[in-house]
Amino acid sequence: MASEAHTIESFVEKPKTLAELRAEIVEGRTKAVDLAAGYYERIEKINPRLNVYLSLTRERAQEQAARVDALAAKGDPLPTLAGIPVGIKDVLVMKGAPATAGSKILKGYQPPYDATVVTKLAAAGAVLLGKLNCDEFAMGSSNENSAYGPVCNPVDLERVPGGSSGGSAAAVAANMAVATLGTDTGGSIRQPASFCGVVGVLPTYGRVSRYGLIAFASSLDRVGPFAGNVRDAATLLGVIAGQDAHDATSSPAPVEDYAAASDKLAGGLKIGVPDEYFAEGLDPEVRSAIEKGIDALRATGCTIKRVSLPHTRYAIPTYYLVATAEASANLARFDGVRYGYRSPASDTLSAMYSHSRDEGFGAEVKRRILLGTYALSAGYYDAYYGKAQQVRRLLAEEFLRAFAEVDAIVTPTSPIPAFRLGEKSGDPLAMYLADIYTVTASLAGLCGVTVPCGATAAGLPVGMQILGAHFREATAFRVARVVEAAQLQG
Repeated sequence: MASEAHTIESFVEKPKTLAELRAEIVEGRTKAVDLAAGYYERIEKINPRLNVYLSLTRERAQEQAARVDALAAKGDPLPTLAGIPVGIKDVLVMKGAPATAGSKILKGYQPPYDATVVTKLAAAGAVLLGKLNCDEFAMGSSNENSAYGPVCNPVDLERVPGGSSGGSAAAVAANMAVATLGTDTGGSIRQPASFCGVVGVLPTYGRVSRYGLIAFASSLDRVGPFAGNVRDAATLLGVIAGQDAHDATSSPAPVEDYAAASDKLAGGLKIGVPDEYFAEGLDPEVRSAIEKGIDALRATGCTIKRVSLPHTRYAIPTYYLVATAEASANLARFDGVRYGYRSPASDTLSAMYSHSRDEGFGAEVKRRILLGTYALSAGYYDAYYGKAQQVRRLLAEEFLRAFAEVDAIVTPTSPIPAFRLGEKSGDPLAMYLADIYTVTASLAGLCGVTVPCGATAAGLPVGMQILGAHFREATAFRVARVVEAAQLQG
């Protein structure tokens, strides 16, 4: 187990659930303004050690909390998230707060509007505490790529929290927010949730609006919640899901009551276990924890069935061609002209473009822009980007065939537990391979939930990834509740 000097465990009381806190506010036992003040005190105490929050929105939070208290005092019905403190990943824009995307090139940028998910949270009564640290433009698996310093894992301060939504996962793990929003392009919600021992949700592509998200890879980016338990995560998803006129890729599919669905027993469901996710490279302690989780599902009455997803071995190269190609196009807009950082060392327009982007972007972002630009260049498009899209289609079809036989698929979220800060930062390929179990669902547009599923002998959390077919989030939540219950029972 990590020593007390290297963990914030000594600061963490068992956090109350969203439902418990809301009930206290409804019944007048807790004031929303006092709850928010308590979280800000905690942030002031712990944030210097974790580097989770990049900016705080105290004035807006106080106004939101005061409105909730006024409604409660009158006895009016309160919305779903009334008074619940929530943090927002800094790639989502929020009026009145900086939106840096973890990058120097956006330092000082103040967006004039709220992302749709922020608007929905506010309408549901959430108290928005501030903006959370992340890998620059959501590019990374460790949260070491932020221009504003790395985030530390609350479980072990010498280890990474995962990325790119490391701040979002660490905030929940350290009880610096009841819930948070993150984004997932190739595993950026699921992997940090696994490393920090919290619940993270990858919604089906199109389930949640991307309006107001600073884009990385538009055909892959998704917004989803982190929470301390499955039911809270399901509640958050129910609030932010739904079609949005501002996002043409958002789906009109009806939004289920995910929280209520998560209460349903999972017995009788067919659970697929893919051989390819239990092959060479899987840490033995991670394997053992996941197998115990599968045993818990079997004991609950689920049928366990082996499935095969042979194109999994092509997932990493496919993902890093598609994602970098789209990133090179999306990040072309950051040129030092309209907003953000502009290099002072420029006497011509061309020099200003070059210097601003060179000085404003970090090494990993520049690496991905270069890879993507090459993959899209004349003479290479068909060989690289075009071929990657063909393999992506094969991966998606493979999952469709598997889901014709099973209701959900369970895998490890990551082949390894949280690694030490700096351990992989000098080896980009090793860092990319840490995403081997998450990029497949990203490419196929599937939904998934990562739920804590035990720990290593050193006390590092292990997460189980539960994948569902398109728009089958409710099924994934049902399975996740079984795994969660098994952990609570010891």
